Amino acid sequence: MQVLKFGGTSVANAENILKVLVIVKEVLKKDKAVVVVSALGGVTDLLLNAAALASAGDETYKDKLHLVEQKHLEAVKQLLPIAQQSHLLSLVKKSCNEIEDICNGIFLLRELTPRTKDRIGSYGELISSQIIAAKFNADGVFATWKDSRELILTNSAFTAAEVDYPETNQRVNDYFETQTSSLFILPGFVAMDKNGVTTTLGRGGSDFTAAIVASALKANVLEIWTDVSGMMTADPRLTNNARIIPHISYQEAMELSHFGAKVIYPPTIQPVMSLGIPVWIKNTFAPHDEGTLIESVSTKNGNIVRGISSINNIVLISLEGSGMIGIPGFSKRLFEALSNEKINVILITQSSSEHSICVGIESASAQKAKHAVDAAFVNEIALQKVEPLKIETDLSIVALVGENMKSHPGISGRMFSTMGRNGVNIRAIAQGSSEKNISAVIATKDVKKAINVLHEEFFEATKKQVNLFIVGTGNVGKKLLSQLQKQLDFLQRQMKLVVNVTGICNSRKMLIDESGIDLSQWEQRLNEGNAADIHQFVNEIIERNLRNSIFVDITASELVAGVYEHLLRKSISVVACNKVAASSAYSNYHKLKDVAREFNCHFLFETNVGAGLPVIATLNDLLNSGDRVHRIEAVLSGTLNFVFNNYDGKRRFADVVKQAQDEGYTEPDPRLDLSGTDVMRKIMILAREAGEKVEMDEISNNSFMPESCMKGSVEDFYAAMAKEEKHFSQIFEKAKAAGCKLKFVASYNQGKAAVGLQHIDPDHDLYHLYGKDNVVLFYTDRYKEQPMVVKGAGAGAEVTASGVFADILRAVKN
Repeated sequence: MQVLKFGGTSVANAENILKVLVIVKEVLKKDKAVVVVSALGGVTDLLLNAAALASAGDETYKDKLHLVEQKHLEAVKQLLPIAQQSHLLSLVKKSCNEIEDICNGIFLLRELTPRTKDRIGSYGELISSQIIAAKFNADGVFATWKDSRELILTNSAFTAAEVDYPETNQRVNDYFETQTSSLFILPGFVAMDKNGVTTTLGRGGSDFTAAIVASALKANVLEIWTDVSGMMTADPRLTNNARIIPHISYQEAMELSHFGAKVIYPPTIQPVMSLGIPVWIKNTFAPHDEGTLIESVSTKNGNIVRGISSINNIVLISLEGSGMIGIPGFSKRLFEALSNEKINVILITQSSSEHSICVGIESASAQKAKHAVDAAFVNEIALQKVEPLKIETDLSIVALVGENMKSHPGISGRMFSTMGRNGVNIRAIAQGSSEKNISAVIATKDVKKAINVLHEEFFEATKKQVNLFIVGTGNVGKKLLSQLQKQLDFLQRQMKLVVNVTGICNSRKMLIDESGIDLSQWEQRLNEGNAADIHQFVNEIIERNLRNSIFVDITASELVAGVYEHLLRKSISVVACNKVAASSAYSNYHKLKDVAREFNCHFLFETNVGAGLPVIATLNDLLNSGDRVHRIEAVLSGTLNFVFNNYDGKRRFADVVKQAQDEGYTEPDPRLDLSGTDVMRKIMILAREAGEKVEMDEISNNSFMPESCMKGSVEDFYAAMAKEEKHFSQIFEKAKAAGCKLKFVASYNQGKAAVGLQHIDPDHDLYHLYGKDNVVLFYTDRYKEQPMVVKGAGAGAEVTASGVFADILRAVKN
């Protein structure tokens, strides 16, 4: 004998029921079958909603009942030939009249008892099963309909009745031994107590019905047909990369179903497990998919973890107090108080100091638990030995499940560190001695992120998804987006990195798309986005709470730099091309670095010095490996190097500066470069990274720019430079006469930093520096006479973008 169960989506309507017929006809070629069915899609909810409305005195319950009647009448008319409809139409009408009479009584009494709720809820399966049996018979497949209430005996715990297995097994065997039919149709969910009163097995109880019958008959297999192709490694609504679990053990399936995997009702597995009856989860809408086979010992698939699941709507209740230490009986009294109120305990954890006991329960029971526990400990609370029960809300449980976790060290560490790196705070932890389940209580808002990062860690070790939020679409921003577009395939293929540009913002518009922005159309999509508001953009990033998020600032905006701390505190890494934050007050610079460390994320700003050159990375490598920096000499302005390499006294100095701006080497306001302010920022950042506490006003600046050039607008600046051409020409001629080149040099020596224009003779390391190149010379304990040199292009949108790109990859890898 085979037992098959078809859920609500499988029999939701006439179209789906026809699919069920095709599957069952194929199954009958192998052996006899018992088919257990749920109510038509949404009917049980409609019935219970109608009853609740009636008890509240709301006459709209009649509208719900009308929908129930219409659903069933339409199903009969679509499934059966007209000549065979009358009996079923009468059955539907009669049943719906009974339901209406019951609801009228509820409406008059304003009372809905669990017993009445069971009676009303039972009609969905009773009607649907008879319609489906009639359809089989109409198609020439003889089917016997049997009322499950006559087979399954329970106690009188209405809405969650407990099965009397000895009597039920006897009834099932007595009935089927006398039958010759090859096909039996049974309503799921429903049962009966010893007084002949209808009971139900709990929501999802149709699975349970099928398991009870399969166990009693010692069936060859129990097939659960649903709308997914088996149990999955995670909820597909939370992660796009969830995959089917082909084989799983009974224990693993019970753990996953208990912790929120909705494919199978948790009690279903218990009746079949002791007899070793395999349970096969199949998809009604893709019947040829392999599905999931649940059996005593599952086939190993190379994964230590079998699946990830979660439960929402959890609260933590905590009993705490110094009076608990060393005194036996507190735990017993706590759990007795909860048990007396029929409050189910989902998770338990207790500190070794015995100062507190923490219990996870459903949020709906929170207030009932508080009243019960506070009443149980009223004397201890009055004497301040115990504090009143504490309740923490808006929590969920995330669980790793897998028999192979046993004796594999490091699984818990990987789980907690993976969540920690993404800013998921763990409120409580529980692990059974069987090591089949590791559970963590987290904020509900973090569930999606936690599921995704854990799935990446344990099931997608070869791939990692990163979500980028890019602010600034000027020259550098455009180049970065272009570089990302070209490298997406390479990153996925070679580095197993899936990079999603999830958000883009500029001074006018902003756009966020969790599925990823198509980089071939980013400009068009951004133009169609919302009006830009950096604070709203940041709030959306935080609210969406996506895993592996990185904020990339390619602006020169103080306003944008002001949001870094907020992001870092949410464990969102910041990659800054913007120098404002790293060159702000030392206290702010230091705080951002500390916050990044505290919240397990990154604050990276390599391009603040030397564009794409690995200047800061090299400095950090020296320091991290134990070296000490004594002196730094550098040409840090690609703009000034370009200007002085191209100014020969024949062209106006102003024209050379304009050329540098047109070619993208200068800041938006070139005076930041020419005044030496930008170089001051850079040498200060290097000094700070070397461990020195330096402020901008402590750096001396030997500026070569006349005061007249530093006033007014950028246009005024160019006009003033043209008037001061003689000044610039004299500077050039003086250096030329000395056989030197002009270089704007930054230096750091024994805690002192300075910048200024210098004459560089041919023997100097800085002499042979051409175009827009930068060079940095590190003199350290290890590099005393011959410095460590970093040299290359220090300006330009392309190289700066590549430096930002490199920082993004650093943030991902680390």
